[in-house]
Amino acid sequence: MTDVDQTARSVGKRVDRTFAFIDLSGFTTFMDTEGDGPSMDVITGFRAVVRRIAGDRGVRVAKFLGDGAMLVGVEPEPLVETVVEIEACVDAAGSVLPLRAGIARGWVLLIEGEDHIGDAVNMAARLCDKAQPHEVLAPATMVSGLLVNTTNENLGPHQISGFAEPIELVRLVATETSN
Repeated sequence: MTDVDQTARSVGKRVDRTFAFIDLSGFTTFMDTEGDGPSMDVITGFRAVVRRIAGDRGVRVAKFLGDGAMLVGVEPEPLVETVVEIEACVDAAGSVLPLRAGIARGWVLLIEGEDHIGDAVNMAARLCDKAQPHEVLAPATMVSGLLVNTTNENLGPHQISGFAEPIELVRLVATETSN
C-alpha cells in the first residue's frame, strides 16, 4: 500500500446515514423576473425555516446550496419528518416558491468528518431532481413504523439515473394532525 492509499484510508470511514436534498422549485426564473431583493427575501425565509426545524429535530444542515440544502441525519425518522415538516411549513406560509425534496439512506464514505460520498447521497440528489413542486420522494425502504407525522403514497418502480435497477419510490407527506 502506498503512502497516498494509507492516508486516504485514515481520513475516511464507512457510516450509515440518511440524506436529503431540498430545493425551492422555480427559483432561477423567480430571480430573473423579480430581481435580487425579493430573491434574497425568499432565500432568507427558507434558510430560517430549515435551520429552525432541523435544529429542533437534531438534523444537521450539511450545507446550503443556493436555493437548496443538503441535510444529514444519523437516524432516518427525524430526517424524514424534518423534510416533510419543512415542506409543509413552506407551503403553509404561502411561499411563492414550492419545495421539492429527495431522501435516501445507506452506507457512505465519510471523509475528514464532514463530507459524504456514496450511493445514498447520489440517490437523494437524483430524487430531489426528479421530484415535482410540493413533492418529497424516497425509496420505499425508507418507510418505517416509527414515522409518526408522515404518511406515504406508493409510486411504484422508477428508473433513477446512475442506478442499474429500478427503485420502488414513495411520496412522503405530512399527516393532517402534524404541525
